[in-house]
Amino acid sequence: MTRRPRATIRLDALRHNLQVARRAAPRARLMAVVKADAYGHGMVPVAEAIAGEVDAFAVASPGEGLALRAAGIDRPILVLHGALDAGEVAAARAARLTLVVHHPDQLALYLAGAAPEAWVKIDTGMGRLGLPAETGAAACRRLGAACTGVLSHLANADLPGHPANARQLARFRQATAGLDRPRSLANSAALLSAPPMHFDWVRPGLMLYGASPLQGRTAAELGLRPVMRLTAPLIAIHRRRAGQAIGYGGTWTCPEDMPVGVVAIGYGDGYPRHAPSGTPVHVGGVEVPLVGRVSMDSLCIDLRGCPQARIGEPVQLWGDDLPVERIAERAGTIGYELLCAAGARCERVWR
Repeated sequence: MTRRPRATIRLDALRHNLQVARRAAPRARLMAVVKADAYGHGMVPVAEAIAGEVDAFAVASPGEGLALRAAGIDRPILVLHGALDAGEVAAARAARLTLVVHHPDQLALYLAGAAPEAWVKIDTGMGRLGLPAETGAAACRRLGAACTGVLSHLANADLPGHPANARQLARFRQATAGLDRPRSLANSAALLSAPPMHFDWVRPGLMLYGASPLQGRTAAELGLRPVMRLTAPLIAIHRRRAGQAIGYGGTWTCPEDMPVGVVAIGYGDGYPRHAPSGTPVHVGGVEVPLVGRVSMDSLCIDLRGCPQARIGEPVQLWGDDLPVERIAERAGTIGYELLCAAGARCERVWR
């Protein structure tokens, strides 16, 4: 019996989700977002699996782009944070990485030498990275032929009816009017819910990994399949008495004599520490609740609903039977965080 939690990455589900994106935005080119180690799914294996089916990849840093090039990935790669110094600019140019420019100082850096191929990012309301909308066109003209695209990012795309979405779309259209450059605005949420935001390129991220990017809509409703199946072994089963406290702080007590299982995964493995009692897990095809506080290396579960459970069998924390967004909602976080954390710390197997 292995104690280590395992994240099984289903590449067939990844390809299925990619086709969902293709069908939703049939006239746009597709840039698969594989930053943060492909949201915990393994950047290189994911990119290798879909390189022949996407038009480009997006990463956060030049280092991520260089890692893809070292693995033999030859598709265009957009570096969303751009470069910080002349050394990164030179490395990106040598590796044929396309850099984003999102700050005036960055624009000056790129223009100090032979300008690398770059996309201009404008801030249409996110308030994070991006040149002011009124200066985006001027930045494109200064870069000349080196400017190969213009993009922005949506702050509320997970809520399709949010009024800020329409404002950002209008600002983006106004800022790019008259520019003969490819445009990109839609992330996963806008790709699935807002065709007017598709423009020339769409940038699916979370949806590729089988989690819902839209509040109030499940992945299954959107036709998406979970790519990561997170499991860990059941390493102990104890018979606890009524009134006995479970775990740190004694925050949960047994309402009756009952079996309590111990699963070999905790916050040290990326499972959320703040997941409360009642958060579901699956064992033996049955949904049972977590009880007590999550520890660093383990958590406890109520096995009254699954008396047939046996030491050594796998417990599913999320996956086919249990969408990651359900766990995220219970823990007061988002699926992005859970996938990235678990994928970075657990043993991963690609199938």
